[in-house]
Amino acid sequence: MNTLDLIVLFGTLLFIVAYGVYKTRGQKDIEGYLLGGNSMKWGTIGLSVMATQASAITFISTPGQAYESGMGFVQNYFGLPIALIVVSAVFIPIFYRLKVYTAYEFLEKRFDLKTRYLGAALFLIQRGLAAGITIYAPAIIISSILHWDLTITILGTGILVIIYTVSGGTKAVSITQKQQMAVIMAGMFAAFFMIIGYINDHTTFSGALEIAGNLGKLEAVNFSTDAGERYTIWSGLTGGFFLALSYFGTDQSQVQRYLGGTSAAESRMGLMFNAILKIPMQFFILFVGVMVYVFFIFYNPPIHFKEASVDIVENSAYAGDFEALNQQYDEILSARRVAAENLAKESLTDEQRSNFATQLKEADARSVQIRQQAKEVILKADETLETKDSDYVFLTFIITYLPHGLIGLLIAVIFSAAMSSTSSELNALASTTSVDFYKRAIKKDGSPHHYLNTSKLMTFGWGVLAILFAILAKNSENLIEAVNIIGSIFYGTVLGIFLVAFFFKRVMGNAVFISALIAQTGVIIVHFMTEAGVFSLSYLWYNVIGCGSTIILSLILQQLIGHKKSVS
Repeated sequence: MNTLDLIVLFGTLLFIVAYGVYKTRGQKDIEGYLLGGNSMKWGTIGLSVMATQASAITFISTPGQAYESGMGFVQNYFGLPIALIVVSAVFIPIFYRLKVYTAYEFLEKRFDLKTRYLGAALFLIQRGLAAGITIYAPAIIISSILHWDLTITILGTGILVIIYTVSGGTKAVSITQKQQMAVIMAGMFAAFFMIIGYINDHTTFSGALEIAGNLGKLEAVNFSTDAGERYTIWSGLTGGFFLALSYFGTDQSQVQRYLGGTSAAESRMGLMFNAILKIPMQFFILFVGVMVYVFFIFYNPPIHFKEASVDIVENSAYAGDFEALNQQYDEILSARRVAAENLAKESLTDEQRSNFATQLKEADARSVQIRQQAKEVILKADETLETKDSDYVFLTFIITYLPHGLIGLLIAVIFSAAMSSTSSELNALASTTSVDFYKRAIKKDGSPHHYLNTSKLMTFGWGVLAILFAILAKNSENLIEAVNIIGSIFYGTVLGIFLVAFFFKRVMGNAVFISALIAQTGVIIVHFMTEAGVFSLSYLWYNVIGCGSTIILSLILQQLIGHKKSVS
């Protein structure tokens, strides 16, 4: 990065922070701070909901996910539009009618205090962990690529978020997310057109699609019925539905975005905005990753994208082995490029096209094998190193091949996305802590100004905890999967509690509370058994297991317990 990149980067970030502080100055009470004074229109709500979900991890990991595995990850979102329709029809009217600050207030009104505490506590656990990851994710990668100090990068991101989130609350989060989404989408489209421009020097856009198709990168739908397959149309429509329903219907970081609307109708419109645009947006970001893969067929990629790991192995006793693999890799990349260029020629016979496609597939498969061997050598040099490098693919392309100025913009995209998602999380964590615990159990008779200051203090506290967790965090297999896995472990149980509350009026607090504890314990056990290799199960099914277990056990226990009054 040069001076121009730094000016674009810091200018963009400082403008967003200053704008958020300026537009939300003068907050006087907790309602304005936590709900934005119920002043937000559907467009602001829609962009805020989208920006909350689209963290920096989305723009770092998703292209890398597609680079490695193709378009199949998009199936993760197939159940989302249906879930948003359900949230709009069932959840929003109830939340607005009860005039709640948090989703978990409803649980006390429907069940009892302990069930409210359980729902709120499960949210705080999983979202508190996720807040650390959303700061850590871009920081660890950017610090590695740009050779910035990791702690300074984490602190810089976290402090900027804390400033405007503490200052302006929900409204500051929502209005700054409009600017952040504008920066994000402008940067992603700019990167996409630059990629296509580079590829056009070697083949047409249709030729690029043919290359990607031959390598299986465009297979967006998998009809396999194997429960161990991580992404299939069935896991997306079922597990993805339950994940989205719980996330948008019970996760305070999302609920708080649409509770700030001027009316239930505005909130519904904001969610329908996401129902229409979320899958196309994710498809586009994945498609960018596929085009990066095609790009690196014509422009040789490194054998391993994480420079820090490469530096370690090159200064170890295994440097010779790594260099030998590098030479083999260069040779196979040359063969792959020739096959792709031949396949891109016009007026080929069917036989020629088939032969060149076969050569391309064989060379590509061989390149994957050599990359895997390189990872094994890296582990020999240092067995503590994380060898999965897909999170570094898109940033490597940005830093190496984009013009200055645009590099600064794309780095600003990643920081903006991190700030956007983290600010929503901190705002929601503070709301839940202040309303569901402090105001409900510790100080019930405070003044509006007291609760406002308490909420700001809670926001600051959660921000500090998120930064500390980010500093202490370790590398994950794939960052976007890590966040979804954490959510899937907890979301199903919370969703089950809410669905029982909505649809099973005879079930009381004691039954649902005990059932939720059993179901949550079961999901955690299933997760660790899956990680240990006892059996193979896609994490998306955790949502179904947690939700289904909570509902079924609640119905059974209610019959056993009877209709005794719940004990708070």
